[in-house]
Amino acid sequence: MSAAMKVGAVIITMGNRPDELRALLDSVAKQDGDPVQVVVVGNGSPVPEVPEGVRTVELPENLGIPGGRNIGIEAFGPCGRDVDILLFLDDDGLLAGHDTAELCRQAFAADPRLGIISFRIADPETGITQRRHVPRLRASDPMRSSRVTTFLGGANAVRTKVFAEVGGLPDEFFYAHEETDLAWRALDADWMIDYRSDMVLYHPTTAPSRHAVYHRMVARNRVWLARRNLPAALVPVYLGAWILLTLVRRPSRPALKAWFGGFREGLTTSCGPRRPMKWRTVWRLTRLGRPPVI
Repeated sequence: MSAAMKVGAVIITMGNRPDELRALLDSVAKQDGDPVQVVVVGNGSPVPEVPEGVRTVELPENLGIPGGRNIGIEAFGPCGRDVDILLFLDDDGLLAGHDTAELCRQAFAADPRLGIISFRIADPETGITQRRHVPRLRASDPMRSSRVTTFLGGANAVRTKVFAEVGGLPDEFFYAHEETDLAWRALDADWMIDYRSDMVLYHPTTAPSRHAVYHRMVARNRVWLARRNLPAALVPVYLGAWILLTLVRRPSRPALKAWFGGFREGLTTSCGPRRPMKWRTVWRLTRLGRPPVI
């Protein structure tokens, strides 16, 4: 059954890491089993030279991470239906093993309600997995696989039936929290998400704040995430908890100013369609270790 599952991969690039992109494509080509079909999306930039057989899409403008990935999904047909599984990989990452695609086939074949798999990200030099790359609150042991409530955007696999049922990533987010938005919608539709420590993407250790828009986008999209997905009673609880948590972390004055600017923007601008999750989904998130108030 797993052998019959077709696997594709979506990689978005700004065209500024050609060597890393080529190494990633080589690691995808070396995967066991049937070849993985690959689409590289140039997000507002030309795509560097790629091996024969790799499809490319060049966008005239940068649509952001979710927008670029959605274009990649549609390159495999509506909602990615031409394949059963889609891998989403950062263009400066590298699949550590040759068996990742086959492990994905086996996992999805064994559990028909498994919708998303989050890979473990490890630094290629040290092998260390940053705490923020373990998608659960109890993140001290990155080698422990578990059911989780969200996933890592540049190191994951999604059953394409999930997109057909709940839609793609939220284009308007541009950057930050788009994975959690999709994860909550998937969980609300009774799909499950696994973190697998044995599926590894090598990726250099970085700080998310390296992006100039980080603090504004994180705050704005946090508000949009709540407004779009949470029952009305939980929205102020969730946002209040994140205000307190942000203050406890004591960011710099410029960062805090940008954060509150983004928070205000999230409250005053359109967040897209509102589809509050069912209360049974709230309970499921709570049982999985991350109630949707933090």
